[in-house]
Amino acid sequence: MKRLSILFSLSFFLCMNIVSQNRWSLTADGGLSWLVKNNDIHTDHIEMSGKQVSVILTYGTDTEGKLISEKRLVFPMLRTIPNDTHASLSYHFGADACPVIKMNGRTVTEVPKSFYLKGIWKSASDIGNHSVLERELTPSVDKPYVIEMFTLKNNGDENIKVDIENLTKISSTHTENGVYGVYEIKAETLNSGIYTVSPNQTISFSIVYSARKRSSPSFSNIDVNTEIKQREKFVNQMFEGVRFISPDSVLNRMFDFAKIRAMESIFETKGGLVHCPGGGAYYAAIWANDQAEYANPFFAYTGYDTAVESAMTSWRWFAKYMNPRYTPIPSSIIAEGDSYWNGAGDRGDQAMIAYGAARFALALGDKEKAKEIWPLIEWCLEYCKRKLDKNGVVASDSDELEGRFPAGKANLCTSSLFYDALISAVYLGKALGIPDKQLNGYKTLADRVHSNINAFFGVEVQGFETYRYYEANDILRSWICIPLTVDIFERAKGTVDALFSPLLWTENGLLTAAGDKTFWDRSTLYGLRGAFAAGATRKALPYFTDYSYKRLLGEHVPYAVEAWPEGNQRHLSAESALYCRVVTEGLFGFRPTGFNSFTITPQLPDDWDQMMLKNIIISGGKSVNIHVQSVPKGINTDIYVNGRLTKSSITKNGQKINVAI
Repeated sequence: MKRLSILFSLSFFLCMNIVSQNRWSLTADGGLSWLVKNNDIHTDHIEMSGKQVSVILTYGTDTEGKLISEKRLVFPMLRTIPNDTHASLSYHFGADACPVIKMNGRTVTEVPKSFYLKGIWKSASDIGNHSVLERELTPSVDKPYVIEMFTLKNNGDENIKVDIENLTKISSTHTENGVYGVYEIKAETLNSGIYTVSPNQTISFSIVYSARKRSSPSFSNIDVNTEIKQREKFVNQMFEGVRFISPDSVLNRMFDFAKIRAMESIFETKGGLVHCPGGGAYYAAIWANDQAEYANPFFAYTGYDTAVESAMTSWRWFAKYMNPRYTPIPSSIIAEGDSYWNGAGDRGDQAMIAYGAARFALALGDKEKAKEIWPLIEWCLEYCKRKLDKNGVVASDSDELEGRFPAGKANLCTSSLFYDALISAVYLGKALGIPDKQLNGYKTLADRVHSNINAFFGVEVQGFETYRYYEANDILRSWICIPLTVDIFERAKGTVDALFSPLLWTENGLLTAAGDKTFWDRSTLYGLRGAFAAGATRKALPYFTDYSYKRLLGEHVPYAVEAWPEGNQRHLSAESALYCRVVTEGLFGFRPTGFNSFTITPQLPDDWDQMMLKNIIISGGKSVNIHVQSVPKGINTDIYVNGRLTKSSITKNGQKINVAI
């Protein structure tokens, strides 16, 4: 009890220290709020997406306390030339795209008093004369434009006269720069005019930022309120999907926000619905790591049909490149499916695809879709088998960092993903009726690869009994966490100690390599997930809490980021899916083992009395709730399927539970 008390006090002190540094706070309606103080100078950026457009908003306060609001819009299906990875039409709208607003003859200056986020960005600014100007910005959920609605309220005792400029800004591209000819980019004011606003009354007007092929009809009859309501409906759908409930409201809220970013970045390309990283650079394209490995396994149990269909699109796109010579499937398929990028060679992409596809198919529990995916899994497993080197590990040209850091001729990540893919393939194959001889071969090979990973990569590195990332590697790398995420635990203690040592862990999470300054959130999230899976909950929880507070409530919010210094900490979408998997596969140890079965390995933190994972959609549409509670002899875990108690178990914390439904 004394030890628990000390731990609780330490955790409480840590959290209080984090809270004191927060810029943002939680709101009762599920959102976030930043109340601007005097001389509060700060700028941030956030990405929001719909099926036809993405907007990266830069906002905040300048040195005089005035509002900063600039938008970069990306239109993924308006392709530019050359039609490569980055060939999405992009346009920057600055202050000149906002109409002049005059109040009683004087131009309005916006001095922000608050900002709000919940899938929609809002600001509220003082504009003098006891009046407030609110902004509300959102992408359309299904059309190629972004809406910004302004609401001016007179809080004074006298009428005010408001003049809204009738501003329209149009720019056109050159014919030779567009795959589909000339594109017209437009910012247009709706409901401009001169108004008399009585005390306690409001007026509203809007700006629509759009782009279209000049050969296509102009946008007309845009209903701004309907567009906002549709976006709110999407956000509510994300909040109501798979849910994490714990004693820490910040972790719960971060999980909810992560679902927004993970699943809003799905675009309606000519080749089907496609999940894309975003970040101003990566659209209408898929990658073997971002989509196949990171996002798709999570999408399988969200119950969000759009996300499931985007995953199916990715498997179909990858499958087109299977071939009898077993030359590698490209790392990335781009340009709405018309082309590919393979600039880093074989990054271990086949292991990534097989890993993600097998987990996805198992969780989804749809036999027909699984049958469609199975040949791709088989092909990728055979490819990896043919790439086994003399040490029995999988050779590849690079890894998902594409040569930014050395990966040798065979790296730890690729072999670990191959091992996990073999395990999942055995489960999936049984559900599909694949012959035992083939599945026994996968199981035997998995056991051998497991042993080879420990034998070849398992060494002492910088004083820790952990893994080298490749043969000549003699410094700690963040990806030593990968074996823990696929249930390879023989070197778990040394690996966890190394991950959270000052050599790798920083205030921004894991360094890519000891002694460097680069961090990628994807490795931090893998590291946290692996530490929880290995049962190091007491050690990992403060770091997970710190990370979540910083990303949700700190200086750059509200999502997981890509990297730094590369990319200026862009809000790439698949990283948010990885955040959710820290909970589902780390804290809960959730893993499908068939179309109607799964295992869980709950890791309830010492100072939590309970945690819940609600509305996981698996096994062809069944809703599963998992409720874990602390009891005197360990933990009690109740499993509900479609609202009915299916299994109740009292076990030790961290003990695996098999569930059939």
